[in-house]
Formats: sequence, structure tokens, C-alpha cells
Amino acid sequence: MNGKGTPQSPPTPRGENLRLAGLPLPAKVLVTSVLLTLALGMVGAVGQIIIHDIIPTFFAEARGGHGVEASEGLDSAGPPERGDLFADLTVKEAAEPKEFYKDPQFVWTLKWSHIHLFGMNMIFILLGGVTLLLHLDPETRAWLIALPFAGVVIDIAAVWLKAFISPHFFWLHLPGGGMFGGVFLVVFFRALWEMWWARPE
Repeated sequence: MNGKGTPQSPPTPRGENLRLAGLPLPAKVLVTSVLLTLALGMVGAVGQIIIHDIIPTFFAEARGGHGVEASEGLDSAGPPERGDLFADLTVKEAAEPKEFYKDPQFVWTLKWSHIHLFGMNMIFILLGGVTLLLHLDPETRAWLIALPFAGVVIDIAAVWLKAFISPHFFWLHLPGGGMFGGVFLVVFFRALWEMWWARPE
């Protein structure tokens, strides 16, 4: 309270007044460059999904083999039929049972998972830094920061579940990818708007 007994509003937390619109020009150029580069990566990821999954599943003509490995003549040691959304992704049982850690499907899934966990999380760490500077209430920014990481976990879980439980778990990619893809679009356009087009308050 002040000397007259009236309550005072709590002080604004340090950094809360720092917003994208108030950044100096070089900082805006840096943030914009990062966002545009990440956007190109996202476009490439969508293209890979279309070519690697959507087309082989819904539009590929009948052929002797299925999936990307069969069509491109890739090493058959990889997991079979990864390109087909409805394919049985489990490795066929060998004549002599192998330890699970030597299973080609397990080895490939483990390698894919840790690479994507590191790569995707780094993307959303950068995006989270941009989100902190958006002119939005703290609760909204907190959700925008947390949701992509949850989406990555769901997306990685879908890979394991469809490989070792059932191919039907492919559909978990939709909420997982939708969470981090949707948040990326929101932050991307909101950040560019605040930096370059919004009128200063």
C-alpha cells in the first residue's frame, strides 16, 4: 500500500515490457530470418510427408512392392513399407529370434526418434523464445510454448506404437503434428505482424 492506504498494483515483471514491436531493426531482421528459415524447414517436412506417406498410401498404382523402399530400391534392411500409412510396419519374424535391440525395426525407430527429438525440440526452443516476446497475455504464451513440445512427444510415440503395436496408431500423427504445426503458424504470422505491420501503441 502507499501512504494513503490504497493498494498498489504489483510491479511488472522484468522483461514483460520487452516486445517484438520494440526490438531494434537488427533484432527484428534476426527474428524474421529465423522464422523464415524454420518455415522453409516446415514446408520441406510437409513435402516429405506428402511424398513419403500420402502419395504411396492413396495414389500409388499397384506394383510388386509397397512403400518407398520398394519404389526407390533402397536398402531392404530398413523397416519395411514405411511409406504406406496402412502398412504392417513390424519386422517379419526371422528364422532365428534376435534380441530386441538387434531388431532392424527397433534400431531404425530408436535412431529416428532421438534425431527427431533433438531436432524438433531445438526448433521449438527457438520458437518459444520468439513467443516470449509476443504481445499476448502470459497464459496464452505459456500454452503456445508448451503445446509444440507435447505435440512432438505424441508424434514420436505414434512412430513406436504403429511399429510395435498396430499401424492404426499412425493417426496419432494428426494431433501431434497438428499441435506443433498449428502453433508454428500462429507464432509465425503473429510475430511478423507485430514486428512489421502493427501500429505502435
